[in-house]
Amino acid sequence: MPSRLAQIVEDKEDSLLSKWMTMQSQILGSLKDRVSNSEIRTTLHDFILALRQGLAGGRFRNVDGAEWSSMRDVLANLSRQRATQGFTPAETAMFVFSFKPVLFDELRESYAKDPAGLAEEILVSTELLDKLGLFTMEVYQKTREAVIVRQQQEMLELSTPVVELWTGILALPLIGTLDSARTQIVMQNLLEAVVARGADMAIIDITGVPTVDTLVAQHLLKTVAAARLMGAECIISGIRPQIAQTIIHLGVDLGSVVTKANLADAFRLALRKKCLAVAAI
Repeated sequence: MPSRLAQIVEDKEDSLLSKWMTMQSQILGSLKDRVSNSEIRTTLHDFILALRQGLAGGRFRNVDGAEWSSMRDVLANLSRQRATQGFTPAETAMFVFSFKPVLFDELRESYAKDPAGLAEEILVSTELLDKLGLFTMEVYQKTREAVIVRQQQEMLELSTPVVELWTGILALPLIGTLDSARTQIVMQNLLEAVVARGADMAIIDITGVPTVDTLVAQHLLKTVAAARLMGAECIISGIRPQIAQTIIHLGVDLGSVVTKANLADAFRLALRKKCLAVAAI
């Protein structure tokens, strides 16, 4: 028996919208202040319109088809918005799942004298809405992952500030692990500061770097080499006894890089190299 689901959704659209709007208000509860009534109503209308378009294609079990492209767009936009509004994946998927009781009420009315037909339509509808609900969760997860990656990038940029200690003398205090991605940011920030401030001395302080292994040492050497190409001499400070022992044990050759135990010593050296000195008054 062919499904009458598409026709029922079209004929009962106004009733479905009205009942679903009421259902949404109940489900959102305390979260209702995060989304306006007009936004909810617009999304419901777009969902039902996209549902009609998808059902018209007759392929209820494959939501990846072209006939469901409008529906995927609606749910993708919903998921991204809910992710940024602080909703959980389950709360986002409930937007779709809450349509089940509303639709089932209309199906029971339309199939009041056909229990077998009602069971079949409910089965088809459940499978379809479950797939759409899972789609919202997938998009939500991808959106949250993108937000986390962006925030991590911003944190990396904020955690590598370049400070001007004196005219022509820059300091780059590093805190945390120094990996390849962060090294790129460190190098970029330092080189941009060298050019912008016309600096010829740069102090890279690794006091806040917990461990120094061969890879970290290589990253430091790359940064020093890049700064030299821009005309700035580098001093590495924060070489603690444990780090010195590790570097020797690993056989890492820091070459001609000048190192100091702390930032104060490195700053004094930088001043001497510029023929400057701090005198007590």
